[in-house]
Amino acid sequence: MDNKPKPMIKSSFTARHPVIVNLAIIIAVAALGIWIVYFSIALFTRHGQTDKVPGVENMTYTQAIEVLHDHGFKVDIRDSLYKDDVKPGFVIEQFPKANSIVKPGRKIFLYINAVHPKEVVIDDDNHPMEDALRSFSYRSAMAKLQELGFKNIKIVKVLGDNECVAKVTANGATVKKMQKVPVNAKIVMHVYDGRLGAITDSLMGEEALANYRAGQYNGYDADYDNDGGSDYSTGSSSAESTQSSESESSSSSSGSEEESIEFF
Repeated sequence: MDNKPKPMIKSSFTARHPVIVNLAIIIAVAALGIWIVYFSIALFTRHGQTDKVPGVENMTYTQAIEVLHDHGFKVDIRDSLYKDDVKPGFVIEQFPKANSIVKPGRKIFLYINAVHPKEVVIDDDNHPMEDALRSFSYRSAMAKLQELGFKNIKIVKVLGDNECVAKVTANGATVKKMQKVPVNAKIVMHVYDGRLGAITDSLMGEEALANYRAGQYNGYDADYDNDGGSDYSTGSSSAESTQSSESESSSSSSGSEEESIEFF
């Protein structure tokens, strides 16, 4: 029988240090993944590549799209506005601005002037048969019209007992509640001038004075009693009594040489 001892087999580094080996593998895989992600981002974002945005403001919508597409940009209409000094369908504003340095192929936002002006409701009270803004105060009505975007507003004063709105017209037509009106319409706001009460009082005073004078000229004299009423007596009786007294006076002084007459 062979009793010789078996030689010891040297173990490898992997077998002796499994933790270190696994950690090294993890680090290598993570580094490879980071490099792949970085390369992918640079590829898709075109890292280091730039382009200049062309100016397309004051161009038509179709012209602006053609210019931007020729430079490799995408186009998106962000909003549609309306300005009187810009032709309908033209570009009012762009973002990013002209000559901006951006990534190639990015999206350019355009703001286009609308073909038709914006329409708004002046008075949203749900009574469509009534006039818009009627009985509103002048200040509140003016503030509301300006807030809605109206710029061509004319004020016309009409006779009334307060300073409220009588009616509002747009391009010559009376505006009703819940009615839409274009913001570029010519607005005329008819406002009471607050002079009706004073004029009425003045007219009543003139009428009363005219009636009083007419009564005097017609031979009437008005005596107002305590109850506020008036008792009119004709001047004919007083004239008759005056005439009779004058006749008596003349008969009594017929023999005298001088005659004295007094006028009251």
